[in-house]
Amino acid sequence: MADENPSTWIVVIAAILDFFLVFFVAGFAIALLTGGQTAGGFQLKGLPALLVFAIVVLYFWGMKRAGGTLFQRLFGLV
Repeated sequence: MADENPSTWIVVIAAILDFFLVFFVAGFAIALLTGGQTAGGFQLKGLPALLVFAIVVLYFWGMKRAGGTLFQRLFGLV
């Protein structure tokens, strides 16, 4: 069962890990579809970059409505 008041640091760590997970997965997927891959990863400009950030926002919004993000669930925050 989740604590009523979890430590702030664990909530922040979960949010940071969620952000990086979604950013890199969505970034690589969009780069693969739009040709934005580089030797060191990916580089997105314009609409593809906005699409990645829209996906990140939708992830946090949708997962909050669904009961918690991946790392919130893994850390037992929800």
